[in-house]
Amino acid sequence: MAFTGNYACDVFKVGLMDGVYNFGTGTSQTFKIALYTNSATLNASTTAYTATGETSGSGYTAGGQALTIIVPPTVGGSGDIAYLSFADEVWTASTITARGALIYLANGTTNPAVCVLDFGSDKSTTGGNFTVQFPSATNTSAIIRIS
Repeated sequence: MAFTGNYACDVFKVGLMDGVYNFGTGTSQTFKIALYTNSATLNASTTAYTATGETSGSGYTAGGQALTIIVPPTVGGSGDIAYLSFADEVWTASTITARGALIYLANGTTNPAVCVLDFGSDKSTTGGNFTVQFPSATNTSAIIRIS
């Protein structure tokens, strides 16, 4: 079993300090989500998008799909937690199996990683919609939170 949990990638943590990532309103950066089989080795030390272990099948294109930021960086709640969230992502009429995903900055060169998502088990579709459902956009549950 290659997936061992959910991670904010180390390269993302450093990239936040270096100004690599911009999730703000009006950004020209594109963030994508790519799906992976259990043969992929993704963890906190993942540095960038890779095609190794990426899922394949009808309705899926290598590299994944662009994400839509529904809540730009916001601060709120107890402890002034900064958070952001994405809209659910759907691969329509797909026949694929995935164990997890990688969110990354699709910059066309280095494609640095943001985070690894472990679905906990293989998830599959056969001619249906494969949906990655993101948690609520709040300071206690958004997919990306910094305290």
